[in-house]
Amino acid sequence: MRRAYLDWARGLAVLLMIEAHTADAWTRAADKATSAYGITAALGGFAAPLFLWLAGVSLALSASRPDVEQRGRAAQVEAICRRGLEIFILAFVFRLQAFVVSPGGSPVKIFRVDILNVMGPAIAAAGLVWGLGATRLGRILWCGAAAILVALITPSVRAAAFVDALPVWIQWYLRPAGEYTTFTLLPWAGFVFAGAACGTLVAATRDASEEDRLYLWLVACGAGLVALGWYTSMRPSIYRQSSFWTSSPTWFAIRAGLLMTGVAILYAVARVAARQGLSCRPLERFGRASLFVYWIHVELVYGYASWLWYGRLPLWGTAIACAAFSALMYGAVLWRDQLVGRWRSRSRAGAPAHPLPN
Repeated sequence: MRRAYLDWARGLAVLLMIEAHTADAWTRAADKATSAYGITAALGGFAAPLFLWLAGVSLALSASRPDVEQRGRAAQVEAICRRGLEIFILAFVFRLQAFVVSPGGSPVKIFRVDILNVMGPAIAAAGLVWGLGATRLGRILWCGAAAILVALITPSVRAAAFVDALPVWIQWYLRPAGEYTTFTLLPWAGFVFAGAACGTLVAATRDASEEDRLYLWLVACGAGLVALGWYTSMRPSIYRQSSFWTSSPTWFAIRAGLLMTGVAILYAVARVAARQGLSCRPLERFGRASLFVYWIHVELVYGYASWLWYGRLPLWGTAIACAAFSALMYGAVLWRDQLVGRWRSRSRAGAPAHPLPN
């Protein structure tokens, strides 16, 4: 059973992603020094952890489907790892496309570490860790422990001397390297592990009342994580080097807690909307087409298509442009869905069909 509120959450992540990228690319330098822009950047910064957390939830839900579960744990882990590998390969295809569409950059940037480069290996690793548990409780504990471990070791790994001895391509995955690293495996992979633990809990619910109680607990746990992260951020750091906004376990805990609480709120809203016979189709469509929107929008925002207003808009102008661009992306989703629907109809009818992108 597809859970609409998870599509809502993924759709919200899409909108936050568009907001973050348009604000970064189109806002003029003078406005980037304002507090309003700081709030905008902080809000957009939740897109990536939300995507990663939902990826963890999805892998647990997919592996827990009866048709997959009956094939055995090894087959479940293999399916998860295969999905992670697919996303990792897509990361390089995406960068190669960007290099071709917007020529002039260095070929080395094809290997730049972005969110897909992190999401793919993180899903595969989460699948292996998830498979260590023979029971649901074991899987929850393994994935939860992995998330905590990733958060705790991030500052130490970034400052470790052994990283300097690794090939530079691997270093980019472990510590920031300027324009060659947008995301690193640590701590970002931790959100996938945390999502897998929560997804295993969701998959174990048998009816709506059990899911209601689960999300009440997740709200409580999320609030507890936020409080714990906030409290520990006020204490002296136990690390030689650590930055609150990038590598600290305290900020990881706060973000994880806010994600749990936010998705629980979306769940409650979706439950009320279902009772009233309401839905939020645009947000659901965005959520189901998240990879498609990511794939086409980045080059439009940062590439030659936006050169006339790149870095030239006031913040209020960026807000208007972001809304218009979001509407454009929704139109692209509708167009894609129509093409895919026609292709599937022709295939079912036995008529010749030409392959279309999906």
